[in-house]
Amino acid sequence: MGFEQMPLQPRLLQNIQAEGYQAPTPIQEKSIPQVLARRDLFGCAQTGTGKTAAFAVPVLSLLAQEPRRGKAPRALVLTPTRELALQIFENFCALGKGLSLHTCVLFGGVKQGPQVASLESGVDILVATPGRLNDLYHQGFVDLSRIEIFVLDEADRMLDMGFLPDVRRVLEKLPEKRQNLMFSATIPEPIKALVDEILQNPVHVRAAPPATTVEKVEQTVYFVDREQKPKLLQWVLEDPRIGSALVFTRTKHGADRVVRDLTRAGVRAAAIHGNKSQNARQKALSQFKNHQLRVLVATDIAARGLDIEGLTHVINYDIPEVPETYVHRIGRTARAGRSGAALSFCTIDEKADFLAIERLIRREIPEVTQHPYPMQNCTPMTKEQKQALRLEKQARAEAARARRAAREKAGAPARKKAPQPPISQKPASQKPASQKPAAQPPRAKRPSPKKAAPEQKRPAPERGARRTPPARAFRPDLEKYVPKGLRRPPKKH
Repeated sequence: MGFEQMPLQPRLLQNIQAEGYQAPTPIQEKSIPQVLARRDLFGCAQTGTGKTAAFAVPVLSLLAQEPRRGKAPRALVLTPTRELALQIFENFCALGKGLSLHTCVLFGGVKQGPQVASLESGVDILVATPGRLNDLYHQGFVDLSRIEIFVLDEADRMLDMGFLPDVRRVLEKLPEKRQNLMFSATIPEPIKALVDEILQNPVHVRAAPPATTVEKVEQTVYFVDREQKPKLLQWVLEDPRIGSALVFTRTKHGADRVVRDLTRAGVRAAAIHGNKSQNARQKALSQFKNHQLRVLVATDIAARGLDIEGLTHVINYDIPEVPETYVHRIGRTARAGRSGAALSFCTIDEKADFLAIERLIRREIPEVTQHPYPMQNCTPMTKEQKQALRLEKQARAEAARARRAAREKAGAPARKKAPQPPISQKPASQKPASQKPAAQPPRAKRPSPKKAAPEQKRPAPERGARRTPPARAFRPDLEKYVPKGLRRPPKKH
């Protein structure tokens, strides 16, 4: 069934076509008719399968059938992270053009004033993270008494991040009579219990088996010592066919460390994690999407739900401790029918977690042995060594905080705040007549004593950096992990 065969408004169909949707994905084809029929629904689908449109399209269609009465929202979409909330908000805005529906997004990390102002002007669809929603509700700024449709997105991630108590506090504020939609990539036991608790006689829709990887992702693993990971990453990035890569680390400090190493090697990189402001995270993501950055380094929480068009490579710099997280990570690539590659760097101390991943996905991930930094240490660390490493990391983190506090106490000049991200969508006629000029870009980082390339605002050709060998035109040894669609034979002389 195509979108044209579904009972959707003509303007909504035009918006669907304008956004590049040609035919519904399996999750969309199965979900949209059921939601339009006012059924409760549980959807199990991997990332990159089009599940946002699977609930956005029918929600817009249902709400557009009758005008809003009052200012209270009629639909609530609850999602775990700021990035995902903003992404869902943008999808609703794009698909809802011309439908006279007002969408608002609430998330933490930014001032609440603009969000409160958007609420006071009246809302049809509210997209929110649990923390900011509960906060504004208790301040009296949010009215949830007229919610007709409740959408819980990324339910398994809500569980992983410890948000289920916040979700239940939201549920207590909703009217009993409502339509409920719930989506999750995996179905652990607590999620099954939540389905039974929230949904009434639901339709179960599954676009792919739970906890499976995207089939078009070519997966490989490099066994390497921990101290050699920075060199291995730089070596991998010598291949010019890796135009951009999303790199995952376990920790925020680890992400910052990877960015510093890559920057010294002449690779344009930035990090997104919980210690970064929302504006900084959005700037880095925008630069990465616009190819101003070659590498985006992220923690799992910050990257959850990111939709980066054309991303071909995901690199697991650290092996995740939770096997399901691996599935979410590699789901960032191979979207919309494209091919993609997932590379994993595994130390001896991460091998148990890696084997758990193989058991989960029910397949053996091929090993790349032809690389210059093969594993030498085959003895896992003892408990005492692990404890010492943790203490060392804590000491470094505390020292970094102390340095920052000292700089602030010394009276460093305050930086101008970047413009707030958009928080509401209205018809063009309601936009303010004038806007403040964009904030000045942040100052370039202090160059290193020897040689450092100046910070680039636009993509610049890779010219190699200090003590880094030039990029090779072709690397046969890397052919294993290069997506099939990107492979090309070496030039014949």
